[in-house]
Amino acid sequence: MASEQGATSIADFEKSLDELEKLVRDLEQGELSLEQSLSAFERGVKLTRECQQALKSAEQRVEQLVQTGDGSLETRPFSPDDAD
Repeated sequence: MASEQGATSIADFEKSLDELEKLVRDLEQGELSLEQSLSAFERGVKLTRECQQALKSAEQRVEQLVQTGDGSLETRPFSPDDAD
């Protein structure tokens, strides 16, 4: 079930990102009215926040495989500090 939620979350992220890209293209073309532009901008801000939250959630789920002192392997949460 967790993988189902992960797949749904990924699909939602992809869909939100696609919609955000479309909004940016529409805004860059400059053919929207002021009201349409404001509405698109507001929707874009909401989508950006949703995407950032999805990325943060995914980052928290990432684990790294590490070798312990006795040679066995274990997983632990990924820390950006460990990447250096």
